[in-house]
Amino acid sequence: MERLLKTLHDTRTQLTRRLLLGLAFVAPFAARPARAADRVKFADLWAEGAEFSDRAKKLAGQPVEMRGYMAPPLKPEVDFFVLASEPLATCPFCDEGAAWPEDIVLVMLHGPRSAQAYNRPILVSGILDIGTQTDEKTGFVSRVRLQDGKFKYA
Repeated sequence: MERLLKTLHDTRTQLTRRLLLGLAFVAPFAARPARAADRVKFADLWAEGAEFSDRAKKLAGQPVEMRGYMAPPLKPEVDFFVLASEPLATCPFCDEGAAWPEDIVLVMLHGPRSAQAYNRPILVSGILDIGTQTDEKTGFVSRVRLQDGKFKYA
């Protein structure tokens, strides 16, 4: 009986050591919590002239959050919209006389969503993408985009 107890104790000790070694090996590869998105203001994106700021360059490809207003969209359900720093009363796509503000961000949504009131602030999150690009579907030229965007009322 004593021999059996010693064998069980030795086996348990070996299993514990193996388990700890295994966990030590696996721990660096374990899923890490998602990095919190950096909050970005429209002014944070630009340096002198039309150059991107150092902060925008550093955050390119990273998750960010921005607060702004959804510009009036073309239709009630959208898969993209324009985020502006101030509310816009008219859809610049629809009115040739309306001028786009210079500080806008194209938001490519994660999936189709209902358009929101243009005068209520929203908080948008997505992956910051910078550089001049023309959207193939719409022909819309943008310099700053949030990819995989999601939004909620601020």
